[in-house]
Formats: sequence, structure tokens, C-alpha cells
Amino acid sequence: MKIAISGKGGVGKTLVAGILARMFASDGFKVLAIDNDSAMNLSYTLGIDEKTKAQIVPIKEMKSMIEERTVVKGAGSGVYNINPNVSDIPDKYKVSGPDGLQLLVLGGIEEPATGCLCPENALIRTLLYNLFVKRDEVVIVDFEAGIEHLGRGTAKGIDVMLVVTEPSQKSLDLCKKIIELSKKLGVINIYLIANKITDESEKEIINQKIKDWEIPLYHTIPFDPEIGKADLEGNSPIDFNSDSKAILSLKSLFHKLKILKSELFDL
Repeated sequence: MKIAISGKGGVGKTLVAGILARMFASDGFKVLAIDNDSAMNLSYTLGIDEKTKAQIVPIKEMKSMIEERTVVKGAGSGVYNINPNVSDIPDKYKVSGPDGLQLLVLGGIEEPATGCLCPENALIRTLLYNLFVKRDEVVIVDFEAGIEHLGRGTAKGIDVMLVVTEPSQKSLDLCKKIIELSKKLGVINIYLIANKITDESEKEIINQKIKDWEIPLYHTIPFDPEIGKADLEGNSPIDFNSDSKAILSLKSLFHKLKILKSELFDL
């Protein structure tokens, strides 16, 4: 199953992506976690050790490799191969994490004002397509805010899009745009997740605001001070306190996704 996590910056996308990856891995699934957020913090949530983190070089910063894969020799400046060979990249550059999971750090895609497709973007887009369509493990991608950089070719490989919001109008506004774009790109299974919920009234307000979205509120995660404490300590929240309110809620979300996986693939 290929799971994409999207939403506004700061809503908890990385928390959801990282903890779900740990839970799938600890349950015996082969898991590849992808950090496609420009902040590149997924390694912390996953609990990657410091020595391994220090060795990670994001794919978008591998200038010589990108040039080797994308530059069309003899074609002149500004001409790139928009479909470079990337099939070996995940296994070549991924690192190992807890519970046997693997992490590949891409870095975020930057959209130039000119609209041109630079070599870094060409390679990462092709790599995302490869990860979604051609890999046979559970792939969980932590996207940066929005998914405007996705094309139809890439998006068609997404099995589940989890759109994460917090209880704010700005967050909901962006989620609505993400959901609309996901539908246009052909993503079928789209689910809204509300994070940092402090009480039932916030949940009720969100349900009222999304009543015409055709995408119901799939799951809520309570506000949990333990998540902030784990971050301050530099630990993965699931290792810091596996019984905290947010982690227990994410465990419930994990079980929902396991059932969904069975419905989608284990027929």
C-alpha cells in the first residue's frame, strides 16, 4: 500500500507519517518511509540514530548524481531528460531504522517562478512515480505542504491520501484545496485526519465546516504535550511514551488502515 501524507506545515504530517511507518514495520510489514518535506525531519520521528542521521544526504542535494542522470549530453544548456533512470536510487541511498524500516530522504521540490522543470525536480518527480508504482512494500511519503508538484503520472500510484488538519480555518482551507486537487489527479481513497484536538467542540466545528466536502472526518488525534516533550528530548514520540494519548490514537488509525489495506488488496 502506498500512503501519502499531506497538509499545511506544522499540522503534524511528519508525526502521522513517522508513527504509522513504525507501526507497520513493527507489525512485520516491509516499510519504506520517504521524506519529501523541505524541513526533512522525518528521521527524528522515526527514531533514526544520530550516527545514521549524520550520514544522510538528501537526494536533491546530490548534484553530481542528478546531473549524471538528467543532463542530455550535446543537447545544450537547459535541456534535461525528464524521465531519468531512477530504479536503483531507493535501494542505493536508503538508510535503516528501527523495526527494520527503511528511510529515503528526498528533500522538497522547489517550483521556480519561471515554471521550468529543473533537473532536481525532474529526478525527484520520476523517483516518486517509481516509488508509488513500482515498489512492492508499504511506502509512506511525508509530503511538504500542498501537492501541486504532483502530476497525474505520479499521483495514480497513491493508494491512500491522508490529509492532515489542525483546528484552524487556514489549515482547513489548504486541506480543501489538497482534496480537490487529489480528486482531479485521480486519487480515490482520500481521508481527512484532524490533529491537536483539545475537546469535542473542536471536532464538531470541523465536521460542520466540512459537511459539503464529500470527504468525512476519518480520524481525530488529541492534543498531546508528550509529543512536544519527545521533540525537545530529540526522541521519537513512540519511543518516548508509547502510551501517550496521541500515540494510542495513531495506533487506532493504524488498525483502520490495516483493515483498509485488506479491503483494497487482500481479496
